[in-house]
Amino acid sequence: MQTQGSFLRGFRQGFWSGLPFALVLGPFGMLFGVIATEAGLNLAEVMGFSVLVIAGAAQVTALSLMNENAPVLIVVFTALAVNMRMAIYSAALVEHFGAFPLWKRAVAAYWLFDQPFAMTSVDITKNPQRPRDERFGFYLGVAIPLGILWYVVTYLGATLGDLLPTDIGMEFAIPATFLALVAPLLRSLPHLAAAFTSVAGTLAFASLPFNSGLLLAALLALIVGAEIEKRLERRRSADV
Repeated sequence: MQTQGSFLRGFRQGFWSGLPFALVLGPFGMLFGVIATEAGLNLAEVMGFSVLVIAGAAQVTALSLMNENAPVLIVVFTALAVNMRMAIYSAALVEHFGAFPLWKRAVAAYWLFDQPFAMTSVDITKNPQRPRDERFGFYLGVAIPLGILWYVVTYLGATLGDLLPTDIGMEFAIPATFLALVAPLLRSLPHLAAAFTSVAGTLAFASLPFNSGLLLAALLALIVGAEIEKRLERRRSADV
């Protein structure tokens, strides 16, 4: 009972922490439903996108490449490159969720996207002594309501279609939200170097076909970040 109470307390706190993101996710998910339907996807395909992927940036990227008749491998690898940060997110959460049973880790993995990771990371810094079950509740308290909202607004966008406007300025809102999530996490030189490399690479390779420049930029960012981290570790070892 104590564990359940701890989980529910964390869930409530996570819910209120993640609630402001609904202001952006709602219109963005609805917009995705509209443009996916206009691109020729049926309702099952549109909902499959949102239920299985739960990553707006990757969904829109894959959809735009499909509209350009890009090869399947380009679509898959570009979407994976956009979502490559999820691997970093999951590695960062292993310390906190890695000891859970397999089913709990599977639940955490399914609900892993930008907002729950960012808010949980902030909470780890602010409340390092929070019990493990309560932290898991906090994580799901952010993730599940926002995820369900994503499903619902995608469905509304796909079914209401032409009744909804597509020029609602989300081109600015989504990058701004992503920056607000990521910026507080850039606390070390490897993180900053990887972020700078990804931006510079994306701009430098923007002319490549099918947005393949994203793949190169992501790969370069990973290499630069890993190399700087390795050199810093060597320097710290040498100082000791």
